[in-house]
Amino acid sequence: MRIDISDYYTPSEWQLFHAEAKKHETPFLLVNLDIVRKNYLDLVKFFPFAKVYFAVKSNPAKEVLEVLRDLGANFDIASRYEMDKLLSLGVTPDRLSYGNTIKKAADIRYCYEKGIRLFATDSEYDLRNIAREAPGSKVFCRILTEGSETADWPLSRKFGCHPDMAIDLIMLSRELGLQPYGVSFHVGSQQREIGAWDSAIAKVRYICDYLADEGIKLKLINMGGGFPADYISKTNDMTVYAEEITRYLKEDFGEDLPEIILEPGRSLVGNSGVLVSEVVLISQKSSTGVDRWLYLDVGKFNGLTETWDESIKYPLYSEARGEPCEDFIIAGPTCDSQDVMYEYFRNPLPAYIKPGDRVYWFTCGAYTTSYASVEFNGFPPLKTYFVSEKK
Repeated sequence: MRIDISDYYTPSEWQLFHAEAKKHETPFLLVNLDIVRKNYLDLVKFFPFAKVYFAVKSNPAKEVLEVLRDLGANFDIASRYEMDKLLSLGVTPDRLSYGNTIKKAADIRYCYEKGIRLFATDSEYDLRNIAREAPGSKVFCRILTEGSETADWPLSRKFGCHPDMAIDLIMLSRELGLQPYGVSFHVGSQQREIGAWDSAIAKVRYICDYLADEGIKLKLINMGGGFPADYISKTNDMTVYAEEITRYLKEDFGEDLPEIILEPGRSLVGNSGVLVSEVVLISQKSSTGVDRWLYLDVGKFNGLTETWDESIKYPLYSEARGEPCEDFIIAGPTCDSQDVMYEYFRNPLPAYIKPGDRVYWFTCGAYTTSYASVEFNGFPPLKTYFVSEKK
């Protein structure tokens, strides 16, 4: 069964994508800036009590950042380079948070000198670096969370610390002359289980209560990202996420709600992008083989890294002759055996598809161009073109 375009885009949105796609040689990414605007405004409407810090790493394109800048968004940065780009676009440092817990002392100092005053941490070594290189700054400690098994792209093991260690670090931050400001967590990218936020918020409540007894009143909960985009796997509507997460917060904090930060990336820009590719080759491995391989001019190393372990399942669409459809093994163009996007998960495409036909990858606005290699096998970075009905 073929993908239904109307499940992902309105007729006018698809017409805009399709008209622009005809102008360019594959592979490339198309980003609809109107969808980015709508997603941001919807999120602000659903969470009126929260500050939105866009996760720049998900799509650092200047055009995307400018749209969000003009809408009043704040930004979560992962490096000094993201900070420099935002400052060059006129974003003031008070709208930035250094959310990466893995950073060099020199980078902390550089960002501090540029005006950054809000830093994430999850280890004593990093905390002492912040105290030395960014004296007096606000710090929030990232904790480990459960629920990674229900996220399509888990983040729990590399980042964060046990809540008891977070308490120790926050108390140490006070001794080091920093401002112990809050706690952060991330329930995993493309998190479809809303209950993951419930258990994480309960941990934050425990930490806040313990520290209050020690004379430290935390002022911030950074709930990270995790809100899903529309891929193959079904998700709840964003309104359901907002209603449930708001209920969890009220149950645990009542009217004494701290400052709330959200760090969306995928949910803001995911469905704004369509990646356009072309069939290079179709083959079988033996004359009696039941599987056919479909090779495209785009793969894991030039945009589709999140198909690793078949984690993110993008909707695929082709205008090749319609029914019947067939399940292909779908692979990229490089001389690397890992450059296979889907072997076990089968995404039906027209059986009569042929070299030269185009395959459209829906919901590719997040973590495609920013993950793409610079020159692996000589292939250039993925090009991006922007569309908008607003002139």
